[in-house]
Amino acid sequence: MPRGRLPVVLVHGIGVSSSYLIPTAEQLARWYPVLAPDLPGFGESDKPEESLSLHDLADILWAFVKQMDFERAAFIGNSFGCQIITDLIVRHAEMVERAVFLAPTIDPAARTWKQQIGRLFLDAVREPLSLFPLVVHDYSRCGFRRLRATFEEALGDVVESKLPNVATPTLVVHGSRDPIVPRRWAREAADLLPCGWLSQIPGAAHAANYSHPREVASIVREFLETPWAATPHRSTSAA
Repeated sequence: MPRGRLPVVLVHGIGVSSSYLIPTAEQLARWYPVLAPDLPGFGESDKPEESLSLHDLADILWAFVKQMDFERAAFIGNSFGCQIITDLIVRHAEMVERAVFLAPTIDPAARTWKQQIGRLFLDAVREPLSLFPLVVHDYSRCGFRRLRATFEEALGDVVESKLPNVATPTLVVHGSRDPIVPRRWAREAADLLPCGWLSQIPGAAHAANYSHPREVASIVREFLETPWAATPHRSTSAA
């Protein structure tokens, strides 16, 4: 594990664990210390009897990183993980050096169960087949009750009202084939951020961290290594 570099913390989405983040974690570990925790209720973590709120998950993430004795870190989230990181920054900004929102939810134009499930099915046919066993296994460990409660947390979180308060330099990464986070919302999210940039990965769907780890790592590394005030452009694309 590289020493003396900015630690990178990967944050998973709803119902799943850190397992689908591993391809990107392995790429980033060539340059940075990388952590990919399973938040309580998911993956290999403890399963509290009651489902945790968004605030609870953000506070536990904060406590976890503090326990690792990191003064500051970069945080990379996928999907609902971006909402957790947003909540973390709003209340604990001193800990976050940079943030990367990979396919940030929830699109304000689709804040209903019906719309989100429809988009999820569209995304399913665009992801690698090897992702499905991981997702099914993680959903089974999470359980339907927790999955539903956490999904309701995501839908109820008006993330667009928080983004203008995220002063941390933040990169929004969007897959060109992602039906859950359309280009319109990715652009809007980046524009709402005071120090926001937008990058696109051609051919990627919602879980680019699994399907396109090299491209994600390359974009992230460029973002982390470039002084934010000197970042030459607001919109980029990975080939």
